[in-house]
Amino acid sequence: MSAKDRLTEAAFALFAERGYDQTTVDDITERAGVGRTTFFRAFRTKEDVIFPDHEVLLRAIDERLRGSTGRTALIAVTEGARLVLRHYLAEGERALTRYRLTRSVPALRDREVAGVQQYHRLFRGFLHQWMGGGADTALRAELMAGAVVTAHNHVLRRWLRGQSSAPEEEFDAAMAETVGLFTRADDGEASIVVFRTKQNLDAVLPDLKRILGQTDGRSP
Repeated sequence: MSAKDRLTEAAFALFAERGYDQTTVDDITERAGVGRTTFFRAFRTKEDVIFPDHEVLLRAIDERLRGSTGRTALIAVTEGARLVLRHYLAEGERALTRYRLTRSVPALRDREVAGVQQYHRLFRGFLHQWMGGGADTALRAELMAGAVVTAHNHVLRRWLRGQSSAPEEEFDAAMAETVGLFTRADDGEASIVVFRTKQNLDAVLPDLKRILGQTDGRSP
């Protein structure tokens, strides 16, 4: 385990035991078995320990978006948001500890909000360019980026609160509905929304029809 990983593990354990404000950098370094110099090589502040992988995630999303084509742009947006969800799911208890801390420590809440805004700007910039980059697409890109982030956060919060046992399936449904809000059938061409699910097709077909604006009396 690297020194950074030891520091992160020690910090989260201490935050859970003592609380964020009651834990000092010296407490963290002592628990991790490293010196203060090592801490400040890895993190600028104590707050940074709470969000150690934020910049890594931003770069990963940016790479995923840049690797898309015009035809796969919306899939890339969905998969970019999925990277964040999967990161939190993989963290497990650490993600739950972070959630409790950001609910109770205003400075951490502000830091979390700033991080969400960075995700929003990244998606907005990509979508704006994909839509043509003109003044007429700026608002639509802003709205869609906000909807993507909101849908992701809705599913993530449900999982963090113990309200969801299948967050990835909920994420797929939420993103399908979000993308459906912004895709239109123009000039007789149908918009296609792609998502993954383990559910039987008969079970999800009514929702798909609703998302795509169909009614029971119309043919697919």
